[in-house]
Amino acid sequence: MNDLHDILKILEKDGRITSSQIADMLQKPLEDVERVIAGAEASGVIRRYKAVVDWEKAGDHRVAAFIDVKVTPTRGVGFDDVAERIYNFREVVSVYLVSGEYDLRVVVEGSTMQEVANFVSQKLATVDRVQSTASHFVLKRYKEDREIFADAPPDHRLAVTP
Repeated sequence: MNDLHDILKILEKDGRITSSQIADMLQKPLEDVERVIAGAEASGVIRRYKAVVDWEKAGDHRVAAFIDVKVTPTRGVGFDDVAERIYNFREVVSVYLVSGEYDLRVVVEGSTMQEVANFVSQKLATVDRVQSTASHFVLKRYKEDREIFADAPPDHRLAVTP
């Protein structure tokens, strides 16, 4: 594997790791690591750095939903222009073109189920060429962005001492 992929894997796992730490891990010169990272940022390979937050633990109980959207494609642009109109709504977290019965999978967040439902009925469903939607509310999050959210069960074993 090349340096870029090795560095990207490390950064994907921990966006706060320093270039110096990466250089030590890969046994590469610091200048080389910094050059690779700067190039990846400039070219858009690295889109941004982010934290994976457990909003529930922070006291912010957001409602998330997956909205499957059936679209009538248009010659020359397919689904791209509809996807663009959808991803520009502030409620939308992600939009994917998917295979199967529906064409787009839209991830939406709101403060309440009613807010998400209103978004779907008043904004999403009214986008030109949207044929139908199917909403799936997230009931519990177990893992996101490779981070496990389930708390580890307590260890009830007795301590053994010499």
